[in-house]
Amino acid sequence: MDIQKEGGRQDNQEAVRSASRSANHVELSRSEEREVAQKLPPSVQVLHEAVRIQGEMEMDRSTSALVWSALAAGLTMGFSMMVPAMLQAHLPEGPAWKMLAMSGYAVGFLIVILARQQLFTENTMTAVLPFMARPGGRSLLRLLRLWGIVLLGNLIGGAVFAFALHQMPMLEPATYDALRESANELMRNSAWALFSKGIIAGWLVATMVWLVTAAEDSKALVIIVLAWLIGIGGFAHIIVGAVEVLFLVFDGQVGFMDFLTHFVVPALAGNVAGGSLIFALISHAQVRSDEA
Repeated sequence: MDIQKEGGRQDNQEAVRSASRSANHVELSRSEEREVAQKLPPSVQVLHEAVRIQGEMEMDRSTSALVWSALAAGLTMGFSMMVPAMLQAHLPEGPAWKMLAMSGYAVGFLIVILARQQLFTENTMTAVLPFMARPGGRSLLRLLRLWGIVLLGNLIGGAVFAFALHQMPMLEPATYDALRESANELMRNSAWALFSKGIIAGWLVATMVWLVTAAEDSKALVIIVLAWLIGIGGFAHIIVGAVEVLFLVFDGQVGFMDFLTHFVVPALAGNVAGGSLIFALISHAQVRSDEA
């Protein structure tokens, strides 16, 4: 991260010097140029490279490291299902109170991202940029390996969380009622609606990754705001939604095949489309256009 900051400051300092000269402004001293550069946000090229390098590092991790990190992330994301239900059970009914309760949706994202655990929807952004930078068979295999391991690990971790929550009396009855209500509301969406809502969720998570890389002292705020938007919008996040629906599977209200075909497939496709085909592709194209 220090390399990213230093590179961004050097790029900004060159931009400040060039802009000042082209506009016939008073010449700045080197120390003044550095001060101005520090007040500018990092360039899009610096952000792109920081996210790309992060993706390279993720794909270079061993299989066992990815598995354990993905399992941890799947377990952790269960809190993004549980905390809103806990808040909902203790708040009055009404749309405004529900919006407040959905602030709990950010808890899992905060832990996963700040603890650097492997979350599939993050990888739709970070791991795709190395492939776009150097497309080819080997890059594609590395990408698919990472996606496969992380997605499976996240889903297994989420299933363990949902099973434990169902089998062990951890919460109050009102909270369990709120969990079932939220999960059933999710499953009442058609497959097309889940795909469409999955696009927005994937897009917002990719935006979160990009902004967290740019933010220096406000990472937590970025995560909270964007995760809250996913929650209040009812957008379909493959891992959080999987924990919710798997709770219904263990409760006997939804069949496992229905979970796979009605929820996993459309939500997964939507998340990949929003994170990789839209946000990552546009971000990469923007950098390539600047280089041309």
